[in-house]
Amino acid sequence: MRSDTQRNRRQLVKAAGQLFASRRGTISMTDVAKHAEISTATAYRHFASVEDILAEYRFGVGEKLRDYSLKQQEMSGVELLSAVSRKWVDLVTRHGGAMLYTRSGEGYLARLRTGAFYLTVQADALERPLREACEELGLPPIGDEAMFLWNILFDPREILDLINTVGLTKDQATSRLIAALKGALAGWSEDRERA
Repeated sequence: MRSDTQRNRRQLVKAAGQLFASRRGTISMTDVAKHAEISTATAYRHFASVEDILAEYRFGVGEKLRDYSLKQQEMSGVELLSAVSRKWVDLVTRHGGAMLYTRSGEGYLARLRTGAFYLTVQADALERPLREACEELGLPPIGDEAMFLWNILFDPREILDLINTVGLTKDQATSRLIAALKGALAGWSEDRERA
């Protein structure tokens, strides 16, 4: 890919992140292109929609989480899951509103299984921490269902709600979400055993 093409893509992704982090309401491709100082026609050559730009943005955030998770070789189990979850909360609060706008009519697992690239990188970050945490807690492996539970609790919208509306600190929100996740994993596993 040509250097100016790469630069334009990066500028569009960065501009979308900045706009969505700081504004509410509808943001058009024209808005993103103007903020990136690129023509709207050029923006459409790179991305079909604003949602596609945001998916690319979320992918970049997911890469940061995955890279962090992979570097944590000295940790395992619940400690690793807690560290990766704390990193996620930090990323969500740092990127704010830009983390809220990737929505779909499909559920999380359906999108994950069809290879939604911005979710698969996040799943890569969480696979080992969730598997090892379940092992440490004496729970049978529940695979994608563990990822589903983590996603419900660590949804960026809910994290920001706990911090901005309830008034919890990042550490309080993370600690409570991790405790809730451990309980959810245990309850889910227990019910699966009965079935």
